[in-house]
Amino acid sequence: QVVVVESGGGLVQAGGSLRLSCAASGDFDRDYSMGWFRQASGKEREGVASINADGNTMYADSVKGRFTISQDHARNTLYLQMNSLKPEDTAMYYCAAEGTGWPTLDDEYNYWGQGTQVTVSS
Repeated sequence: QVVVVESGGGLVQAGGSLRLSCAASGDFDRDYSMGWFRQASGKEREGVASINADGNTMYADSVKGRFTISQDHARNTLYLQMNSLKPEDTAMYYCAAEGTGWPTLDDEYNYWGQGTQVTVSS
């Protein structure tokens, strides 16, 4: 019923920028939070950024000051602007919808996309 699709990933040089998009459709609660997660090869999935219905945002320390999460007025499209990219940002990035808590933890999101790969070269 709910479909979450990420896009915008790709290969970029260190110091460059990428803008990820997440299109979410179906019967999910637009008043709940949305977020971005990432998982690098051989590592655990980690939270990157979250945004709630009030526009409040939270960021992982590793991306704070470089990444910006935003959402359109209809709350059905999520963005992640990534600047000053580093090789350690290389990961599969996942969009999550309908987070029921704030700050929202992994287990509190009800819907997930398939991911979009971001690769940052040195």
